[in-house]
Amino acid sequence: MNLSYQLFVAVRYLRSKKKHKGISFNTAISIGGVAVGVMALLVVLSVMSGFREDLQKKILGANSHAIVLSYTGSIRDYRPLLDKVKEEPAVVNVSPFVLGQVLISAGKNAHGVFMKGVDLSTEAKTTEILGHIKFGRLPADADSGTGQSADQGARPWILIGTELSSMLGVIVGDTINVISPMGEIGPLGMLPKIKQFRVAAIFDMGMFEYDANLALTDLKSSQEFFGLGSSVSGVELKLNDIDAAPEVRKTLNKRLGPPFFVKDWMQMNKNLFSALKLEKFAMFVILILIVLVASFNIVSTLMMNVVEKQKEIAILKSMGAKNQGIMLIFMLQGLVIGIVGTAIGVVGGYMLCIVLNNYIELPPDVYYLSKLPVKMQFIDFAIVSCSAIAISFLSTIYPSYYAARLEPVESLRYE
Repeated sequence: MNLSYQLFVAVRYLRSKKKHKGISFNTAISIGGVAVGVMALLVVLSVMSGFREDLQKKILGANSHAIVLSYTGSIRDYRPLLDKVKEEPAVVNVSPFVLGQVLISAGKNAHGVFMKGVDLSTEAKTTEILGHIKFGRLPADADSGTGQSADQGARPWILIGTELSSMLGVIVGDTINVISPMGEIGPLGMLPKIKQFRVAAIFDMGMFEYDANLALTDLKSSQEFFGLGSSVSGVELKLNDIDAAPEVRKTLNKRLGPPFFVKDWMQMNKNLFSALKLEKFAMFVILILIVLVASFNIVSTLMMNVVEKQKEIAILKSMGAKNQGIMLIFMLQGLVIGIVGTAIGVVGGYMLCIVLNNYIELPPDVYYLSKLPVKMQFIDFAIVSCSAIAISFLSTIYPSYYAARLEPVESLRYE
């Protein structure tokens, strides 16, 4: 027998005799409790990781990985800045943009949005929003920078989201009014600036905040509308590694210097992702209580084993077994329960995650998702497995200590 006698006895004690069937049943309940706790933890953490990844994908689909802004409010001569930013090896593409808040109206409906002016030739390589057009298409000469088509006169095009089109009651080809509160000063004070745009296309990002509160037009039209001349609001950056955004931000801040400063996507969405991270940690703490409840089953199972095996423990001690050896027997017994339960939970959680990811469908008009996002991460599986095994092992300390303190004389007195 290659196994040490402690492990052999521990495994043997998990198997009941015919006249003591309750012990093996309790062992199965203990293993099942650990398995259910591990499975619940893995599924919840994987679903939350999936939601975070889906949210991150949608945010980065409508936004760039980083932006360069100026403390002065706008960047006048931005082309040398583009060349300087391109020298950074981590930067894949750059694109100038103009951003301002406006009121869009159609008939009796109106809604406040951010209107973003972009250079289509570079915007398509920096963000993914132009790849989510659902209805219509941009004019064939949209890349020329005029923002106008020959058959549409002086009316520039605009790209809006599905939610915004529903709020305004407009479709592709309709005309909408774009109103800016920052206009010219007249005899009666500040006069709002109004300009008509033609809805050229409608995009669907699958996220309400962007589909309802964002509109795109060409760079030149937005510069004229906001009175910026040849200036832009900032420069968008696309990086080869989104996780390296903080390091790139620090590097560019040193290289560019005042009045320019860089903000990365993590910094701009810090509150949102911090809340998701805190929520995930809170769910881990709450659901680990399931494993703690299962550990009580392990304690009760081991205590029953100690009571049932008092004579065997006394015989082992009379044969020379030390207290440490007796403790090790019951610690190994609890550890086996924890390892087996954790293994079953990991396999069950993995299979359940696959089922949820492939076969559970959600109403997209309610959740903006067609299926439940599930992302299984090795770090989650490793932390949950180690935590479950550690809790199972800790629950063996008192029963093992109690077994080691048994006196063989008292146990064999009436035998």
